[in-house]
Amino acid sequence: MSDKYQQILGVRFFTGSPAEAVDIGIAGGLVVVPAAPALVEMPDDPYYREALLHSDLAITDSGFMVLVWRFTGGKALTRVSGLEYLKILLDRPQVRKPGAVLYIMPTKGSRDKCLAYLQSIGIKATEDDCYLAPMYPKGAINDPALIELIKKKRPDHIILGLGGGTQERLGLHIKQSLDFKPGIHCIGAAIGFLSGDQVPIPMWADHLFLGWAFRVASEPSRYFHRYWKARKLLPLMLKYKDRLPVSIIP
Repeated sequence: MSDKYQQILGVRFFTGSPAEAVDIGIAGGLVVVPAAPALVEMPDDPYYREALLHSDLAITDSGFMVLVWRFTGGKALTRVSGLEYLKILLDRPQVRKPGAVLYIMPTKGSRDKCLAYLQSIGIKATEDDCYLAPMYPKGAINDPALIELIKKKRPDHIILGLGGGTQERLGLHIKQSLDFKPGIHCIGAAIGFLSGDQVPIPMWADHLFLGWAFRVASEPSRYFHRYWKARKLLPLMLKYKDRLPVSIIP
């Protein structure tokens, strides 16, 4: 395995620079940004697991995962945060062209804030460049209306601003349903941090792996349980390290 990749829990993570990650992601394929609270679901959610294993690029967004790996004997990893990945991506001319990107958002409010932010940085996106995702059930995702829209518009890139665990499953559904290869970027809350839909995360806090603390402080009742669950990643990684957890091997 290249020095710029490291297998953790059976997933091949890219550990180069954020700009190099964007170079790979912008060429097309499924980009996933697994967070610790979602990673702990790997043993029990085969659909989420399959999305990670069949991604074209997985980046080391989880600061907790990077720290656990580092302090349990693994080599030091470069963290590539989803927020930094998105900021670099939105600076690339390939995604700044009108109609180049389809944005998949969870609500009208998040869509409107996303569009306002994009306009503020000179990207001329409109409501026609967005798709409001329904509430997807657990398990395999099937969204024929979305696939029909993508086939009609044929965007160069698709940016998913949905929750972790859902967006990866949807991204795999999109990838497997198309006869062309757009960049499918599962960046989750990152667009909300920039648009103001969620509490802003300063880049210094992101670099210090403290984004989770800002989210918990902003809405404790919403985020405390999510990040408390992330503690389960420690024993999972201590036991399996680079291997897929045996409970999910057929």
